Amino acid sequence: MFQAQATQTVNDLSPSRYVQHRDELVRAFRDVRQRTLTLTAPLSAEDMQLQSMPDASPGKWHLAHTTWFFEAFILQQHLPGFAWHEPAYARLYNSYYNAMGEQYPRPARGLLSRPSLDEVRHYRHAVEEAMAELLGTCADRVLAAIAPLLVLGINHEQQHQELILTDIKHAMYRNPTYPALFERPAAAGAGELRWLAVEGGVSHAGFDGGGFCFDNELPRHPVLLTDFHIANRPVNNAEWLEFMNDGAYREPLLWLSDGWSWRQENHVSAPLYWLRRDGDWQQFTLAGLQPLDLAAPVTHVSYYEADAYARWSGQRLPTEFEWEHAARSLGSPGPGADGAHCWEWTASPYMAYPGFRPASGNVGEYNGKFMINQMVLRGASRATAHGHSRPSYRNFFYPDARWQYSGLRLLRTDA
Repeated sequence: MFQAQATQTVNDLSPSRYVQHRDELVRAFRDVRQRTLTLTAPLSAEDMQLQSMPDASPGKWHLAHTTWFFEAFILQQHLPGFAWHEPAYARLYNSYYNAMGEQYPRPARGLLSRPSLDEVRHYRHAVEEAMAELLGTCADRVLAAIAPLLVLGINHEQQHQELILTDIKHAMYRNPTYPALFERPAAAGAGELRWLAVEGGVSHAGFDGGGFCFDNELPRHPVLLTDFHIANRPVNNAEWLEFMNDGAYREPLLWLSDGWSWRQENHVSAPLYWLRRDGDWQQFTLAGLQPLDLAAPVTHVSYYEADAYARWSGQRLPTEFEWEHAARSLGSPGPGADGAHCWEWTASPYMAYPGFRPASGNVGEYNGKFMINQMVLRGASRATAHGHSRPSYRNFFYPDARWQYSGLRLLRTDA
């Protein structure tokens, strides 16, 4: 459907080798920019204007913001004589970088009918041409300075590619015709549930390679873990139906206090995008309304729901350190290793690792300032770009978030 094929990636290059791989950097930049256009090709101008909730953004805004990133952090600093493509864009498409100036209010991005989609596409092309000029002509010392920001920008755009898909899915769900945008993907079931033994002890969490990672994956540090067993796959839709049919959404003893209040206030009784029709459950997808695939992993559940399910099952959610240790020890649960295709809630709050330092410069606002009141998810989803995630990757959302492809994997500490 929309999962990328293997694309050129520069994430495995160490910064010391960037200068020797100029052509690869340029190719990776071109590839990520083209994939964004490919993902949005099925969307009309009207589709690209939609904003269905404050947490989501219009597709058109994503196209422009990812362009703003390269313009603001690279071209403005390193291409002599470069001026803003359009001065107003500095505010319109700044997401949350206070050090870079004011931002247009996030909940109102859907009100920006101008600039038009064609103008945004022209903006993308103009910035890409300026980037090509810079990357093709700059001295090695300049390339060494801008390459880390370029690789960050490539990964940043991959994050927004996933958001484009999840945001438009949420918007299409508000349409009672439940339109289909993509072909139906292959089944994603992972078979019988098995428990995998993982030996504890002193492990290490955090990025352990010499290539790219986000600053929130550092520094690598020791963690002490007990022995545990982890499920070989995430919880699937059939198992979630058992949870529902047992009345778990109506049982307050299974829920955290905030979760129970959230469930009551929002009248939650099933995962997001589930619909009951003629006695059967269906699920809205980017391929339209489909019969519920019982073998597929449950997705679009909040942390509150994931935690309640774990309590109901008599197990628990893994911490992010247990999840990462299992991924490294077993090769599963690794991102995409078992065809699960969902982000997995962990029991860990999103916090700084011991000794954490934000990235230098204005991009230091990228991750660190959000380390409060959110929970960590690990893995990847079917909407994640190929090669984007890794065992140390830390995704994070507020505990009530459901519009991402979020599911859960169970852990137990008994034999």
